[in-house]
Amino acid sequence: MTWWSVIRFLHVLGAALWVGGQLAVSLILLPLARRLLDAERRAAVLSAVGRRFGLFTVTAFLPLQLVTGVAMAAHKGVTWTSLAQPGYGRILAAKLLLFCAVMLTAGLHGWASGTGRPAAARALATAALVGSLGVVLLATALPGT
Repeated sequence: MTWWSVIRFLHVLGAALWVGGQLAVSLILLPLARRLLDAERRAAVLSAVGRRFGLFTVTAFLPLQLVTGVAMAAHKGVTWTSLAQPGYGRILAAKLLLFCAVMLTAGLHGWASGTGRPAAARALATAALVGSLGVVLLATALPGT
């Protein structure tokens, strides 16, 4: 096992926690909260979960993904020019663009939730989840290193 294996592991672990957290909230927590809690308690629980998930994202997930992703790209010899090349470069470029769009969408979801826009928050949460799954799909499509 090399340091690069550890770095790749941390990158994959961060992605798994992010996407897994989104799936757990969407598929497990939300349906149970809707069924078991009155509107006031449901709002309080979901708001607390959202704040905690947002804090985790800003303090742990995002820095981990950025540091490990940049390190792996540098180790692989990725340049701005190579992102336009067929194969690894274009797939990585698509992954990076989608990742940025997901982070923007997740941030807008937090804003919509915090400003009392439930329909927009729901749509943005769905878009962020679908986009996150797309990032994972693109990661698995990257040619082996």
